[in-house]
Amino acid sequence: MGNSEAIILGIIQGLTEFLPVSSSGHLVIFQDILGVQEAGITFEVMLHFGTLLSVIWVFGRDIIRLARDFRQGGQGRHFVLMLLLGIIPTGLMGILLKDAFESFYAQPLLTGIMLLLTGVILFTLSRLTPGRKNERTMTAKDALLISVAQGIAIIPGISRSGSTITAALWLGLDQQTAVKFSFLVSIPVIFGATLFELKDVLAFGFTGINSSLVIGTLASLFTGIFAIRIFVNLLQKGKFHYFAYYCWFAGAVTILYKIFFS
Repeated sequence: MGNSEAIILGIIQGLTEFLPVSSSGHLVIFQDILGVQEAGITFEVMLHFGTLLSVIWVFGRDIIRLARDFRQGGQGRHFVLMLLLGIIPTGLMGILLKDAFESFYAQPLLTGIMLLLTGVILFTLSRLTPGRKNERTMTAKDALLISVAQGIAIIPGISRSGSTITAALWLGLDQQTAVKFSFLVSIPVIFGATLFELKDVLAFGFTGINSSLVIGTLASLFTGIFAIRIFVNLLQKGKFHYFAYYCWFAGAVTILYKIFFS
């Protein structure tokens, strides 16, 4: 793989991982329509690692503050407990429904339909009024339901960030808390996906560090940081309907392609 291809794949990973357009959905469509083969297990692990670093970079201060509060019994301890609770449903869904979720990756038509649904979710999100619950007042029920929304987003075509923030706002969280919870609870999800792929790396062998690997990882890292900031900015300005239009377009094109040209 050349450096230019590594940059392109890193940019795609960084953008679609955090912008509400479904990274898994784009992976399915990209490989099906264009016939692009997987870039290699080691490369995929490093791209996920790059996007994991993106979240840590943007929310590093919050992570440090929450870790300190949890250790010292401060005000952030409740929010940390909610984040830990929020891992459980997603993890259980990923384990128990693994075969069903994996079968969806072979169905681009379903991915197109799910993109249309994501468009509806994002259009609704742009019109939701944030509630008043914050880090200290959100409940265990809130954390569990947001986590279920995150688990459903394993289906390609459903946006993880769009689904979790929409669920959070529907449950009455304020916008800042909804964004923090959505992105911070993604850390164990991305980390889990990285470990899952790392298992295959250990089984098939590590291909070694090269310039393409480093460049692709850096591209996913910095593009991920950019995508998170764009995400938050558009959410604050109430302009999420832009992403809804994109998802409707991408979903419609995918469905029409599969019906008439596949």
